Amino acid sequence: MKDLEIDYQGLLSIDTIGLPINCVVVISEGKAKVRELPEYGEYKIVTHQGKVRRMRREEGEEF
Repeated sequence: MKDLEIDYQGLLSIDTIGLPINCVVVISEGKAKVRELPEYGEYKIVTHQGKVRRMRREEGEEF
């Protein structure tokens, strides 16, 4: 889990070298966060009144 910086001009710069191969970037209320996606599973983004409240990771494995 990593928080990303949004500068005073509202610009978001992402260095893709340091990111996981598969990830998601979520922006809400002027904050940006990057989360690595699970190899097998789901990532649920829970919102309330148009704002991100929770990011839930559910993993599984092949049988």
